[in-house]
Amino acid sequence: MERRVQLKINKNGGVKTKIQRLKASALKTYYGNPTKDMKLVAITGTTGKTVVAHFVHEILKAAGEQVAVLASDQPFKVGTLHKFLSDAWKAGANVVIVTVPAETLRDNVFYGLPVHVAAMTNFVTSSLKDMTADEFIESEKTLFDMKPEVVVLNRDDVNYEKFDGFQGKTQTMSYGQTGRDIKILNSKLYPKGTEATLSLRTEILPVATFVPGETAVSYMACAAAVASAMGVSPEKIADGIANYEPEN
Repeated sequence: MERRVQLKINKNGGVKTKIQRLKASALKTYYGNPTKDMKLVAITGTTGKTVVAHFVHEILKAAGEQVAVLASDQPFKVGTLHKFLSDAWKAGANVVIVTVPAETLRDNVFYGLPVHVAAMTNFVTSSLKDMTADEFIESEKTLFDMKPEVVVLNRDDVNYEKFDGFQGKTQTMSYGQTGRDIKILNSKLYPKGTEATLSLRTEILPVATFVPGETAVSYMACAAAVASAMGVSPEKIADGIANYEPEN
């Protein structure tokens, strides 16, 4: 009896997934597949997605790109995403930055979209609310299985080994105090901001932000890795990070 019930659950889950993917494909066609003319940057992880997305947004603006951002820590529906992509394309954007909650990945909202850069902030298990650690990892896997051109990972994360196998088609980068590509050399914390010195391979880059707290150091490094992968100069990376003004 238990085996029969389990088979029924699996079957229903498969039907739900198929329906979700059909809906995503239909909306992509309905809106004219705008991502064919734009680069999609996906920022995922349990915390810090919104801050990193805004950092990257400001960096790319400083570099002269036409860029749009959809940044929220809350899950969103497939219609919301495709409407945003369509509006960004109509506004002339050539880059779109989107935060990617695991719940949204689980619902196949990003199904069929070409991802240029997929970056992960961290995996803090205490931040999980509506899914287990295994469910989170499985949901994240769907993003990195979409064969993004570039993958950016946090090498300092305590769960790094669970994602170390994710690879970009053209480039895989890591950041952090132990990062291979973007290394955090030092940092200073202030009540209303944060400073850090990063090493971008052979270049030393001082960065500063109005975002306070130790986690801001990692978020700046993540944004620097994404921007560096997109060919942005170190000077524009520092300018963009400094330009972001948090609402609170």
